[in-house]
Amino acid sequence: MSDGGQRANLGQLGSVAHEHGPPEPVPPVEWEADVVLRDGTVAHVRPITPADGDALRRFHNAQSPESVYLRFFAPLRELSDRDVHRFTHLDYHDRVALVATLGGEIIGVGRYDRVGPSEAEVAFNISDHYQGKGIGSVMLEHLAAIARELGITKFTAEVLPQNRKMLTVFKDAGYDVRHRIEDGVVLVSFDILPTEQSQAVQLSREHRAESRSVRTILFPERVALIGASRRQESIGSLVLSNLVAAGYQGELYPIHPEAGEIQGLRAYRTVCDAPGPIDLAVVVVPASQTLDVVRDCGRAGVKALLVLSSGFAEAGPEGVVLQEQLRREARLAGMRVVGPNSFGLINSDPAVRLNASLAAVIPPAGRLGLFAQSGALGIAVLASAARRGLGISVFASAGNRVDVSGNDLMQYWIDDASTDTVGLYLESMGNPRKFSRIARHLSQVKPVVVVSSGVSSFAAPPGHRTRSTNVPPQAFDALLHQAGVIRVENIHQLFDVAQLTLHQPLPRGPKVAIVGNSDALGALSASACLSWGLEVTHGPVSLLPQASAEEFGQALDAAFVDPQVDSVVASFIPPLVTLDEDVMGAVRTVVARHDKPCVATFLGMRGVAGDLGYEQEDGTSRSVPAYQLPEDGIRALNAVTRYALWRARDRGTPVAPVGIDRLRGEALIDAVLVEAPEGRALTREEARQLLAAYGIRLWPAIPARTADEAVAAAEELTYPVILKSDSPVVRHQPGLAGVRGDLVDADDVREAYCSLTERLGPMGDRFLVQRMAVPGVSCVVRASEDPLFGPVVSFSVAGPPTELLGDIAHRIPPLTDVDVADLISGVKAAPLLNGHRGAAPVHRAALADLVARLSVLADDHPELASVDLNPVNAWTGGVDVLGAEVVIRPALLRKDSGRRRMT
Repeated sequence: MSDGGQRANLGQLGSVAHEHGPPEPVPPVEWEADVVLRDGTVAHVRPITPADGDALRRFHNAQSPESVYLRFFAPLRELSDRDVHRFTHLDYHDRVALVATLGGEIIGVGRYDRVGPSEAEVAFNISDHYQGKGIGSVMLEHLAAIARELGITKFTAEVLPQNRKMLTVFKDAGYDVRHRIEDGVVLVSFDILPTEQSQAVQLSREHRAESRSVRTILFPERVALIGASRRQESIGSLVLSNLVAAGYQGELYPIHPEAGEIQGLRAYRTVCDAPGPIDLAVVVVPASQTLDVVRDCGRAGVKALLVLSSGFAEAGPEGVVLQEQLRREARLAGMRVVGPNSFGLINSDPAVRLNASLAAVIPPAGRLGLFAQSGALGIAVLASAARRGLGISVFASAGNRVDVSGNDLMQYWIDDASTDTVGLYLESMGNPRKFSRIARHLSQVKPVVVVSSGVSSFAAPPGHRTRSTNVPPQAFDALLHQAGVIRVENIHQLFDVAQLTLHQPLPRGPKVAIVGNSDALGALSASACLSWGLEVTHGPVSLLPQASAEEFGQALDAAFVDPQVDSVVASFIPPLVTLDEDVMGAVRTVVARHDKPCVATFLGMRGVAGDLGYEQEDGTSRSVPAYQLPEDGIRALNAVTRYALWRARDRGTPVAPVGIDRLRGEALIDAVLVEAPEGRALTREEARQLLAAYGIRLWPAIPARTADEAVAAAEELTYPVILKSDSPVVRHQPGLAGVRGDLVDADDVREAYCSLTERLGPMGDRFLVQRMAVPGVSCVVRASEDPLFGPVVSFSVAGPPTELLGDIAHRIPPLTDVDVADLISGVKAAPLLNGHRGAAPVHRAALADLVARLSVLADDHPELASVDLNPVNAWTGGVDVLGAEVVIRPALLRKDSGRRRMT
């Protein structure tokens, strides 16, 4: 499906035996989802079932007469047994209904009834008590996604003119809504196929909801500490002390079953006894007590939990069960959860001054947002920031990441004016597709620096909920590259980059000037620049040992004003005559006059205690980042330069090849899964039909079991032809051991057949005859469905670059035209496509079109376990797909599907 969903095949729907009639259909479990509402609370969306009869009655009875009239066009005081049966007994195909629940009670109902082959009438009813939270919009998104999966492309609705809220839901969904008034009723109709606008609306709503939920966590007006203790050596006492010492600006309520006062604050026996509503409950009780605490918090209306307690999934199988129970209880109550096993949260904003963490000493306030997962890394990240004097805006540790993740924090940081640079230490990743989407948005407005040592090996730490993956580490690198993320190897490098992005403007290009007072240091700096791909266009300039401070300033100023310079590297050793302080003063003065970045190294010089602060002419404060070695600063400068170039670059438009027949492709895939529920490889003819639905032409190839059959096939195709083994063993061997080409007549075919049969022995009984392609560059274009990443598209030049060197580029759909171009150019063998050593260049536009079509095919159909186009002959006149292997499997529900859901 174009929205990345999973089709619900009626043949796969379960049923439950009924004592007095036919089995009741059971809806697909993938229709269930937890969603973040507009106000940051959590609701559960699921199909309605016959067991919801009583809950539906309670929901209806709680509605105002006006709401009932707007829904049913009549004063329906109570639902009859017949009404309840009709509303709750569905086939989940022609009649579908969803409910949104909170605390187990229904707060919204959305349904559709099919009124034609591809048309359905839709209706909604939202609780009076939960109006304005975006429930109707969520229900519409989910119903539309389900309807598309079941072949419905158009929704209609009948709405009373005074029901402006419902009319607004339709209007604001991003669809092309048409309406007319008939007999005093507004008749609404709109196509529900995703459009650029509808997808943008959906993503914007998701962003606002998730950002607001994180803001509630980071800016709590009331905090309850559950597990506060009078014992100074306890975790509860430490956290309370940290909250008090940071000067928390809100109301703070220690929770203790016996104490009346702790650290001068009034204590309460339970969270239900504390003045509410509580925005954030910090939980530090033993793991065995957390479920009772979570239930108490749910009853008290707590909005979010920060669980510092350990002993969950990281502790073994029993902890895994306990952690899942914690997640379910919190979701049932509509609460978001940070943790468990979290190191805590810090928000340095003067309006809140929150230190709900295990860190007694924290970095100063600043503009760096930091996210880590495990407690150990939280300690390391905070310690490194404090040691360098880098101020933080927000720090968050997700712990076992049962709910709130780095994706949520990034949603918040997109709009956070107090954060200029974001640093993430990722040990695992639960939803790479969503990460890529949000990180790309965030990277467009501020740098995102990622340490991902654990993710690169895809070995999730104990306690982290994530799927397995089959993709190589290079695919994760590609994901980060697409998103504009700055990837570094360790915490040290993260802060090297952050020093530069926080305090200096972004470079406009890769051209660098090098200024110093040591030939050796200048040569070392130039070598480092060249090794990282930066261009040295000015210098290295090496001043004499007896140079004055004025001469230092003049040399630096000349570098900055050079139009061929984008960045300046300043590397100095102690001068013989001039004071160290005077040199550093000259650097400050000159850098302050220019809007180009500068990185500096002052080896062995006195008075260097961190970065060199200065004030610009416009009054803003900046500093020159000072590094221990030139290589550190240049490595950071290179990373920031690549990011700046990405940010300034046109990111292209989403690929949208013409001539695609999605319904034809769906029908073929569904037919295969009905015949083979576990999936199978497609025949060549089936693969040809599927690819043809997406405008990809697979060259004909005729099987031959005898020499006479091979001759007949050659004459049908017309000469010249190629004869090749169809044995899987031979086909995937390097070289051309199983191929004979340029066969121009029947004698050539017979001779080739006999030669290959004799050469291949038992493997020489399966051959294909195909027309000979024109000379070109043989390529491999692949797509695969990964359990964690979803669809992954790969490109390589066939032969040794692919088979021996692993020279394969990857991208994660959906792709833009720029992504496609980068994918093709991303292999080291790409010069072969440009006309290497006098050869004619290939038709890049045709090759890009093929990659784009395959990416859309893979993105549309999660059932495609793998599509292998090999070989693809790229030449001056176009591309020829000579071979294809396609494997279909039942689809996994993608982590970032076409409807909003928490993971």
